Amino acid sequence: MAQTATTGSLENAQKTIIAAARYTEEHNAPAMALTQKFNLPKGNKQVTVPKVGQMTMEDLVDGQDIIDEEEIGMSTVDLTASEVGAKVILTDKLVRQNGTTDVFTMIGKQLGDGMARKKDKDVLALYTNLNGGTKLGAATKYMKASNVQGIIAYAKANKFGSQIYILHHPNAVAYLSKEAATVASSPSAIPEGWSEDLLKNFWSGLRPMNNVAIFEDGNITEDSSGDGIGVIADKSALATLTSVETRTERQRDASLRATEVVLTADYGVFELDDTRGAGVTFDVTALASNN
Repeated sequence: MAQTATTGSLENAQKTIIAAARYTEEHNAPAMALTQKFNLPKGNKQVTVPKVGQMTMEDLVDGQDIIDEEEIGMSTVDLTASEVGAKVILTDKLVRQNGTTDVFTMIGKQLGDGMARKKDKDVLALYTNLNGGTKLGAATKYMKASNVQGIIAYAKANKFGSQIYILHHPNAVAYLSKEAATVASSPSAIPEGWSEDLLKNFWSGLRPMNNVAIFEDGNITEDSSGDGIGVIADKSALATLTSVETRTERQRDASLRATEVVLTADYGVFELDDTRGAGVTFDVTALASNN
């Protein structure tokens, strides 16, 4: 009877943990939410994504044959996935003495936060190599309106795409917000085309500049000089490949008198098109709060 009760409690714990983990993870990885999504079909080890070049039209003369021949200019990117995960050990005593689901929800949130940070930082690590490694902005420079207009102009002049966004550290975005004096106005809604469900907590509230949405991500690392690397990119610049969504498994350890709850995911993040994005370096030190 006691074993059955414990097992049932652990089954309920597992459900509570995974529900909290999945929700938290899904809503706490803004960089990943801004990428193009692919799924790995069952039985496949990779997905090959084609990229084609541009074709040029020519003026025609009546009665003369078309002599210009265009090339498709196709190249491909191979996407693969790898596993990440963590485990939590739930002792029998903890399960027996826990009369509510609070502790399980807490564990689920911690696991979800951890998975979200891992996925988000995997995407952030790709920013520095976009645009052939040439970053916009500069060290010690602030994310002010003129600089933001400059990187937007660069992105549009270099044909990054039709769904361009900027993502940077909250401190950098705060400088732009301060300069734009947005405190005195009502924040705008997330522009059409972006998921409000996944990105509402990371939307800067700034009205889009030249139709470019601006998001913020606290997982961007501040270096020793107080700078951080964000991005301006089209959604097609980076890709996420999912083989297996976040899942959980249990394993009983009798001598430990506990059960291991293992949370794993199988995915990969990739640079899909180097020419559709660029890393952006700005100062990300905290704004003064004691003026």
